[in-house]
Amino acid sequence: MMRPDPASAAAARLVCRSTVAPTAGTAPGFTQRNMTSLPRDWARDFLLYGQRNPKPCPVLDVTDPGSHRTALAPDAGLRTDIPLYGIWRDGGLADEMADATDAGDAHPDLVTFLIGCSFETPLQAAGIEMRHLAQGCNVPMYLTNRACRLAGRLSGQMVVSMRPVPADRVAEGATITGRFPAIHGASVHIGAPETLGIADRSCPDFSDAVEIRDGEVPAFWACGVTPQAAAMASKPPFAITHVPGHMVITDIPDSPWQA
Repeated sequence: MMRPDPASAAAARLVCRSTVAPTAGTAPGFTQRNMTSLPRDWARDFLLYGQRNPKPCPVLDVTDPGSHRTALAPDAGLRTDIPLYGIWRDGGLADEMADATDAGDAHPDLVTFLIGCSFETPLQAAGIEMRHLAQGCNVPMYLTNRACRLAGRLSGQMVVSMRPVPADRVAEGATITGRFPAIHGASVHIGAPETLGIADRSCPDFSDAVEIRDGEVPAFWACGVTPQAAAMASKPPFAITHVPGHMVITDIPDSPWQA
């Protein structure tokens, strides 16, 4: 397979500076990352939270305090190149904005964590349709009843994303994504959403519902929105995150993350 052109990732980030839209399916061939920025005195707790909960929170880069640059995309601005940011205060979502520069400048000690995400490409390459892309919406995400391991002041429930998979390809889908531990790895649950505490799969806690057709089953993967659930539960005084579905497009091709 031809290596994707990094220029396409850079061009996509430029679009993100002026257009608010989900990034799923954008710059195919390049991985995308979820983002969480916390005050420096919360950074150790978050790093430990990621280490103890690697399925939903695979930490791939950590910035110096106050930095808004990442080695995963050196020319990217982590305050400008995500289409939409969430601003959190004391555990509540206080605002959403397309440019987080002023919010970040007001808190110069923020440490930013980039978390693995986006494994649509290998599933699509195997011919498994990504329904949210086909329907032009965000992948559905649900807050579950599965508690993450505690880390200092951080606690919370795991968030999962859901993709319909043909019943006869469920094992194949799990095997394919299992090769990518840096982007959540294999699915964590198949079918029976009620056992995850999901009362109604047509009403995601984050994002949009998608159609599940006859012969398909819902497959659930650990999701990088889990840190936002931890923010709601643990109430840090301030945080900046990506809004679900609006992620950092990196310069890292999908292929290096294969086992």
